[in-house]
Amino acid sequence: MTTVRVNSTDNVVSFETDALVVGVHPGEDGPRLAPGAEGLDDALNGKLAATLGAVGVKGRPGEIAKVPTFGALAAPLLVVVGLGDAPGSGADYDPETLRRAAGSAVRALAGTARVALALPSADASRVGALALGGLLGAYSFTKYRTNGEQPAPVDELTLLSGAEGAQAAVERAVTVSESVSLVRDLVNTPPSDLWPARFAEIAEETGTAAGLSVEVLDETALKEGGYGGIVAVGQGSANPPRLVRLAYSHPEAAKTVAFVGKGITFDSGGLSLKPSASMDWMKSDMGGAGAVFGALVAIAKLGLKVNAVGYLCLAENMPSGTAQRPSDVFTSFAGKTVEVLDTDAEGRLVLIDGIARAAQDSPDVIVDIATLTGAQIVALGWRTAGVMSNDDALRAEVVEVAGEQGEGAWGMPLPEELRKGLDSPVADIANLHPERWGGMLTAAIFLREFVPDGVRWAHIDMAGPAFNKGEAHGYTPRGGTGAITRTLLGLAERYAG
Repeated sequence: MTTVRVNSTDNVVSFETDALVVGVHPGEDGPRLAPGAEGLDDALNGKLAATLGAVGVKGRPGEIAKVPTFGALAAPLLVVVGLGDAPGSGADYDPETLRRAAGSAVRALAGTARVALALPSADASRVGALALGGLLGAYSFTKYRTNGEQPAPVDELTLLSGAEGAQAAVERAVTVSESVSLVRDLVNTPPSDLWPARFAEIAEETGTAAGLSVEVLDETALKEGGYGGIVAVGQGSANPPRLVRLAYSHPEAAKTVAFVGKGITFDSGGLSLKPSASMDWMKSDMGGAGAVFGALVAIAKLGLKVNAVGYLCLAENMPSGTAQRPSDVFTSFAGKTVEVLDTDAEGRLVLIDGIARAAQDSPDVIVDIATLTGAQIVALGWRTAGVMSNDDALRAEVVEVAGEQGEGAWGMPLPEELRKGLDSPVADIANLHPERWGGMLTAAIFLREFVPDGVRWAHIDMAGPAFNKGEAHGYTPRGGTGAITRTLLGLAERYAG
């Protein structure tokens, strides 16, 4: 595990570390150093810009170059990371630019014992951004590796900054990074080691240790309680479903937020079987529940003045002789009947029970989070989540908070003409629109039908952002990303007193 600390020195030339990280911007005569690296070019006899230019460094965001210092600095290795165009002042640096720069640099230095970041840090918020980016960039998932090919993460990360409040900002970053890493670990864990009951056990153990109250409903309690959607999805698996309720309260809280997460620990598609090429990464289909879990743990550790409840709707969607069939009808927790036209549209079935149950907590807002539709990836790509809501102001607020946290999100509409396509000839509603177009939107419209009148609700579809199938970038690794965990935490902070 990477440890992080703050050092207020302004002498980066003599600071002892194994690798010193500085930022550069594009300049007319080659890359120029960003704030935090004062005195460095003089120590290198004014040759740094020419050296970087010779190896093609322009200062573009994410560029990385490693330069040996040959004794000119106390650090034997200088690492230069591009920051893009310089802002007007040190306080104007975009926190996400700093997070990504720190993450890229730390990833490039995996296996290095000591790394110091001499990047722009004019205030505590920038220090926190650097610390969080560096810690998330240091993440690795090595539980199942036996050959030691993956290098160890950085041992010690030092933030060179004299900004007021820097230590508190770093401590918060540590808490947030621990929660995001927890979610990444869960998403990366194979379904053979993370079935619904096991996820519930982890939530109970870790949640209780963080100060959350935890309630777990097993398959018997779910049947008796009328959670028809969760039961229907889970009935085809040898691993029965669970519903986990996490709760945090603060004596000075004035508002309550409720988060509901889709937790399909593996999604085969059920009897509406997925193509094999679409199935190998379906261990990530519990990413929504993971984000809710991680956010609740962080809320409790940070002691936010808000009441927060989280519901993890956990099931494994498998084909078997006991699996639900296309054309089956079940009764949801809200009392509405649902005709199942496609068993691979299962995430919405577990969510409706969680949403209806969350409404009983009388929250100020309900936000559900899910890797819900492939249509989200078609519409918005792999890095941008879709946000839909029954309240325009809430939708805008969720998108704004996601942007502040550096998590891509885009507001999407709920066209009323799409609702008719969910009509069923035998039940109150069908779980699928017969046309494939607008699938992300019709899924949200389906969920909206189970939100009680007067309850402000938003839905986040993060099918793409939850799992990075491509190369690592910034502070984002391959595999589980922990996406939307920070957005939920940011929302809780907005509603805190």
